[in-house]
Amino acid sequence: MGEALIVVDMQRDFMPGGALPVPKGDKIIPLINECIKLFSKRGALIVATRDWHPPNHISFKENGGPWPRHCVRGTPGAEFVVELPPDTVIISKATEPDKEAYSGFEGTELAEILREKGIKKLYVCGVATEYCVRSTAMDALKLGFEVHLLRDAVKGIKPEDEEQAIRELEEKGAVIEDCYSLLEGPTC
Repeated sequence: MGEALIVVDMQRDFMPGGALPVPKGDKIIPLINECIKLFSKRGALIVATRDWHPPNHISFKENGGPWPRHCVRGTPGAEFVVELPPDTVIISKATEPDKEAYSGFEGTELAEILREKGIKKLYVCGVATEYCVRSTAMDALKLGFEVHLLRDAVKGIKPEDEEQAIRELEEKGAVIEDCYSLLEGPTC
């Protein structure tokens, strides 16, 4: 079908109680799990991006960055909180100590993997809308992919910043729709 579901950074540290929580980020877990099932059933490629930081990453406050220590590779905080099928393509980003990466395309082989598999249409969900979701979707648009942002399956940190990110993505060509409507539609 040439489509992929990109699940952005649904990791323990980004959920309430984690090191860098997205408010109510846990509320979208059940819907994303349903989206994963739907897209798997449709034969779509499932991709999950994750922060996979070394312990001395540049983004951490103790190293002069803006964020508390989070998603250190191999720690419980870096674990996924959604139900991913065994054939999910895992994309680890921000793996080098001196390089930040908000986008799933930055410093990874995601674009090559998608092109190799003939993927042209991407559905994007996850956290945080105004950071990693926005950056991943923007890069996908710049690379020529058709991008659908699943509005009800993303969560941001600040509502006004989240809305601005969604408007910006729509202005750049992303289609804004709800995963819920896909679940209820004739494709199920």
